[in-house]
Amino acid sequence: MKNSLLRADKEFIQVYNSYFETVYRVCFMYLKNIQDTEDAVQSTFIKFLQYKGTFKNQEHIKAWLIVTASNNCKNFLKHWWRKNINIDSLQEKFITFNEENKYIFEKIMNLPQKYKLIIYLYYYEGYKLKEIAEKLKMNDSTVRSYLRRGRNLLRNIIKEDEEDEE
Repeated sequence: MKNSLLRADKEFIQVYNSYFETVYRVCFMYLKNIQDTEDAVQSTFIKFLQYKGTFKNQEHIKAWLIVTASNNCKNFLKHWWRKNINIDSLQEKFITFNEENKYIFEKIMNLPQKYKLIIYLYYYEGYKLKEIAEKLKMNDSTVRSYLRRGRNLLRNIIKEDEEDEE
């Protein structure tokens, strides 16, 4: 019994270390608040502990964690919507991008909620559109449309910033 508990703890630690940053970014995209994000991340990993015996491979775990984190954040926002979201509160230790990627990531964070997660999953996590649609329980065409609109909006925001600098 003791050996199985130790093995289970090692498995959890491996999953936690592998996916903490991904889960954190997903939660922060929704909540934009470090304390609430940490709560959502903790809740996600607690749920993982409850269901960890049901996973067949690592890819299922990653997808499940992302969807669960997203759902935790959506539920949180339904109950505790915050009007004053401050992106400056993002701590640099959680974002390991170079300056250009950091700039783009911050611009993605300013997009409307419905575009953020799809852009993140597509560009940062490498999911295909069909996989995103399945994970988020959306139509393929809706995901494609949100990705296109989000990219266009992001492109316009970056153009405006460049024009303002000139």
